[in-house]
Amino acid sequence: MKSLTLTAAQTFAWTTLPEADAPGANEALVAIRAIGICGTDFSGYLGKMPFIEFPRILGHELGVEVLAVGDGVTHLKVGDRCSVEPYLNCGTCHACQRGSTNCCETLQVLGVHCDGGMRERMVLPAHKLHACNALGFEQLALVETLAIGCHAVNRAQVAAADDVLIIGAGPIGLTVLEFARAAQAAITILELNPARRDFVEQNYPGVTVVEAVPEGAAFQIVFDATGHAGSMAGTLKHARFTGRIVYVGITKEPVLIDDPLFHRRELTLFASRNAVASDFPRILGMIQSGQIDTKPWISHRCEFRELPSEMIAWLLPDSRVIKAVVSLEQ
Repeated sequence: MKSLTLTAAQTFAWTTLPEADAPGANEALVAIRAIGICGTDFSGYLGKMPFIEFPRILGHELGVEVLAVGDGVTHLKVGDRCSVEPYLNCGTCHACQRGSTNCCETLQVLGVHCDGGMRERMVLPAHKLHACNALGFEQLALVETLAIGCHAVNRAQVAAADDVLIIGAGPIGLTVLEFARAAQAAITILELNPARRDFVEQNYPGVTVVEAVPEGAAFQIVFDATGHAGSMAGTLKHARFTGRIVYVGITKEPVLIDDPLFHRRELTLFASRNAVASDFPRILGMIQSGQIDTKPWISHRCEFRELPSEMIAWLLPDSRVIKAVVSLEQ
């Protein structure tokens, strides 16, 4: 079985894996049909993702087809199209027992802590598969990235009365935008890249897009989706008194907090990690109903065999990538 392994920073190698086993109890064998490429994959490729060690098979944004199911699986059948919830949690630790399976103490995220979906087939826990035959594989591959924004907005408890600043209009910032908009908040996007500003202006009417925050402006909720330590530290000055800040992006670098400002405004700082199982059916329903339109999102496509060369091209500053999706032959 063909797979693509990241053997070192900026180094892919085609490898041959043993054929996937028959699924055991409560498992399913799936064929990988579409893979979304996200910031984690790009960071991992560049050697900048703190949780990825080499060698690693990347790929956690997956649209898959069920090939076989094991004993005890009743919610899936052969041929079902599914989105994958790639967070493999223990179910018994303190976080899992509280329902926070997204930050299980021994969490293994496919394509990050353990090998992921850049392969032809794999066996997965059946409860991590969310079937929706009304959607195509590319749409299903986008559900996990949308779940990141869904969870972040839930963490901040965004409501219609809130004014929201989202820093960064890359894929993760856009997922936050989708769910802040669903909450009917007033939204401003701060983005330095003119192509990304144009994308938001063209696809999200009613959202204010700025290259710099106006002097004196402050917001009740600030999301930072940049993964840049300097930007993350600067969120404090954009939050009004009693405001809430959510770090959605992640960085290897220390983030310096201006403590007098933090205390004076009595700010609340959240981290937001991954998503929870209940986010997936909600998002599938929103895509089906048209509340979320995934069509503008996919700016770049390639076949699996083309991925090593395309990955390099997508990292170039002028690539204008919003979201890239890789297709595997059926």
